[in-house]
Order: sequence, then C-alpha cells, then structure tokens
Amino acid sequence: MRKTIFRTGALFGFFAVIFGAFGAHALKEHLTPEQLDSFHTGVRYQFYHALALLFLAILMYKRKNKLIEYTGWLFIAGTILFSGSIYLLALRNIMGFSANWLGPITPIGGSLLIIGWALLFISSFRDNDYKKG
Repeated sequence: MRKTIFRTGALFGFFAVIFGAFGAHALKEHLTPEQLDSFHTGVRYQFYHALALLFLAILMYKRKNKLIEYTGWLFIAGTILFSGSIYLLALRNIMGFSANWLGPITPIGGSLLIIGWALLFISSFRDNDYKKG
C-alpha cells in the first residue's frame, strides 16, 4: 500500500510539472486567460496532492491505521476527478468536443479531496490499527 501511494504521488508530481510547463508555454496562445487560469488550478491541486501522497506514504511507516490508507485512495480518486475534469474542460475547444457533462465531475473530485483531508485529521486521534507482534 505504501509503495502504491508513494508511486502515485511521484507520478502525479511528474505529470504536474509537465502539465504546468505545457500550460505555460504551449497553451498560452490557444486558451483564453480564464481557461488557462482554470488549467493552472488543476495543475496546482494535482501538485498539492502529489506532495500530500508522498507525505502519506512516509507517514504510513509510523502511523498504521486504515484511515490513512483511505485518505490516500480519496486523494488519488479526487485528484483524478478534480484536476482531470478541469484539464478536459479547459481544453475542450482545442480537443473539439463538448465536455459539459464534466461540470458535475469537478465538485465530486473536490468533495473526495475534502473528505480525504477530514479523514487524515480524524486519523490523528486514532491509535495504530496494526500492533507489532
């Protein structure tokens, strides 16, 4: 589990840097300022949660409770839905498709991120679920 969380955080960080550079250089002439700002919001949140996943993976060596694991999965799903839908919404004109159905996906992803942060807070009040033998 720790390795999956860590690897996913590293991949999210890797792609956040690529998407950020792509947005700053390649997209600036093709998107409106509002679309570009929206795209960068997706990058920012992806990067925040990439770092959060790396932190969780390290935390999982010391704190062993299921809420931390659930937090990791919520951060992964939330980032994919939140940032992914923002990317697609910002790029819909360039990609030539109607992405209006993506509108409700963004707040679902955001809600998963919020729940993940709440679970991480709650986990701080719990003892380890797994005792060393």
